[in-house]
Amino acid sequence: MSIVIVGAGLAGATAATELREQGYTGQVVLLGAEEHPPYERPPLSKSYLLGQDPFEKALVHPREWYAEHDVDLRLGTTATALDTDAHVVSTTGGDVTYEKLLLATGAEPRTLAVAEEAGVPVAYLRTLEDSDRLKEAFGEGRRIVVVGAGWIGLEVAAAARTAGCEVTVYETEALPLLRVLGPTVADVFADLHREHGVHLRLGAAVTAADLEGADLVVAGIGVTPRVDLARSGGLSVDNGVLVDARLRSSVPSVYAVGDIANHAHPGLGRRIRVEHWDTAIKQAKVAAHNLAGADEEYDELPYFFTDQYDLGMEYVGHAGADDEVVVHGSLEDKEFRAFWLRDGEVVAAMQVNDWDASDAIREAVESGTVPSED
Repeated sequence: MSIVIVGAGLAGATAATELREQGYTGQVVLLGAEEHPPYERPPLSKSYLLGQDPFEKALVHPREWYAEHDVDLRLGTTATALDTDAHVVSTTGGDVTYEKLLLATGAEPRTLAVAEEAGVPVAYLRTLEDSDRLKEAFGEGRRIVVVGAGWIGLEVAAAARTAGCEVTVYETEALPLLRVLGPTVADVFADLHREHGVHLRLGAAVTAADLEGADLVVAGIGVTPRVDLARSGGLSVDNGVLVDARLRSSVPSVYAVGDIANHAHPGLGRRIRVEHWDTAIKQAKVAAHNLAGADEEYDELPYFFTDQYDLGMEYVGHAGADDEVVVHGSLEDKEFRAFWLRDGEVVAAMQVNDWDASDAIREAVESGTVPSED
């Protein structure tokens, strides 16, 4: 049986790895538009951007691993169309036939129209080349404007300040990360960046005049799932590729994982689409099992982490800004655990600079109960 994986990022490479590690001996073709072997993206806004780690550390495997494990890795190959009746993926390198198909095409940054139209230098962060461009632009006294105070925007702001840049962040919400964390915890991140000299312009839409004189504008205003290929094959699409609990699309021979998967989560009882490293890995493993003949549901809780200055954080679950939050520890000292409750049940939890709490926050979400304060 031939399994074709479209998207040679973390999810695609993890699926190929899992297939081989679980003993699948059929053909595996891994198609990637970039010229680099599959790599992890978190270092692009963290350790690699800060100059702490080389790019090689971000690679899922050394390039020779793929040939050694009989994975047909085709780089610089873009998938352009999908015929699910004929089981054919059209690519820039020719047609590829499959028996089962995994889509791991990821997402692309939303463009910042005001910067593009004003003709100021604007950058996005998705690829190795994007991260290299930021590193080259950072330096003592450089003026960097970041638009969007989500996770990527804040991590870029922290890296730029660490490199000595003058940094201004524009965010239309009243606080950074407000929609994700709610006001109590979001205020911690606002204080963190102010303490490190970042100029926060909150509740403000950026204008062309605000961008004048910037050495570089970095747009961190979210991403859009890459679903054109799925749509060309007639798959059901709505804020990503609609997949069931087993990560199977509306066409039974096609699965989708990672940023593009709008997943019917059996544990949460609703659809979610998660754009995080951990989800890409764990969904890919379950999808690989199912591609090889298993019948597993994906029920892992969303997980992500961030590192900004001297603040490290882990978050488990899926909460909203309107959920009640209970805090154990000190928000002011930035060492605490936070628990988000909906209808009295814990739906998400976070630890900040409290690394002994990693297991405890996960257990709180799994049990739905706030633990006693130590």
